[in-house]
Amino acid sequence: MSAFVPGPRVQVAASARGPLDGLRFAVKDLIDVAGVTTGGGNPDWLASHASANRHAPCVEALLAAGAALDGKTITDELAYSLEGANHHYGTPLNPRWPHALPGGSSSGSASAVASGAVDVALGTDTGGSVRVPAAFCGLWGMRPSHGAISLDGVLPFAPSFDTVGWFARSVDQLAAVGEVLLPASSHDAASTASRPPRLVRVDDAFALRARNEPDDARRLAALAQSIGATASIDVFGNDAARWLACYQHVQDLEIEATLGDWIYSVQPHFGPSIASRFARLDSLDRDQASAWLAIRQALRVSLDALLDDGTVLVMPTTPVALLPKDATNDAIGRFYQDALTLNAIATIGGLPQITLPFAEEIDEIDEIDRPLALSIVGARGSDRALLQLARELAARHPFAQPTTPDVR
Repeated sequence: MSAFVPGPRVQVAASARGPLDGLRFAVKDLIDVAGVTTGGGNPDWLASHASANRHAPCVEALLAAGAALDGKTITDELAYSLEGANHHYGTPLNPRWPHALPGGSSSGSASAVASGAVDVALGTDTGGSVRVPAAFCGLWGMRPSHGAISLDGVLPFAPSFDTVGWFARSVDQLAAVGEVLLPASSHDAASTASRPPRLVRVDDAFALRARNEPDDARRLAALAQSIGATASIDVFGNDAARWLACYQHVQDLEIEATLGDWIYSVQPHFGPSIASRFARLDSLDRDQASAWLAIRQALRVSLDALLDDGTVLVMPTTPVALLPKDATNDAIGRFYQDALTLNAIATIGGLPQITLPFAEEIDEIDEIDRPLALSIVGARGSDRALLQLARELAARHPFAQPTTPDVR
């Protein structure tokens, strides 16, 4: 199945020469390209909106740096998924593991990069929509600090969580895009970055992975130790459900504010799994808004304190290595809740997170034909330092070097 939206491939030449000369990039169909209607993965959204007057700033920046746009990619409907399936346009291929879903909602962008159709691709990440497909497709992926990259020209979902992220097949390309899109480090982040990073395993995140895949959890813990995460902490504090509930309540409040009027007036046709998620708005408890916002602020403060000394969290990116295409609804539901829980750390904290794709075969006895992905999470505003750390780790450890099969 194609990674790209139906119809002729959207192509725009680079607008100048620059550090990304020769690179081709794709753009998730939540991000504006001038003269093209952003479809949001839903035909009713596409039909009820006009074409964009200008490129989103993130697109303009890549074009001005020498990269050429080569396609808009399929997204899960209005970003409300982490699986990568689209009821209307199909499911983009996971090129390395075609029996499995590519992960969403930036599914098409991940598929396009993993297949070699483009070099890098922009996605969006609210609750994990770059981090998860990067892990599932064996790619490098970055969710930046919240607010680091402009959201102008990006279809809003939950704006206080939304970010523009990106995928690459190599850490060097990941960093090259970051050099173009990211602002200079803030004063506080620069101060933190000046200290040697202290890598720390998030034990309760590994415990969550162990509930689903204990063998892979042990492998990932060993990999975390091998990259220098010899110390460990708990972040959820025996109350992971509180983190998940906080994220979902605040997200739903913002979804209603950004998309509610359109949903109630247009009555769009969503795929079954997406429809059930938007139906949550019908039971939204608005009276609890201030309480959940206060809880979010308290959690953010605790994360800021934890990361203030240069600590970098190391954790599994996803609760399972892959999600099969024929997964049951129950399995998808468990995955969705567990993935949102893991992702809530960076999402609630507004923190940068990079997915590290380890090589699949880690010993001669047990060949692993599935992705193994860890993440590093840094202090808010430490994006550039986190990218530098990723490059240093890549120089010393067996990260994946994905092939580029001809499945364009």
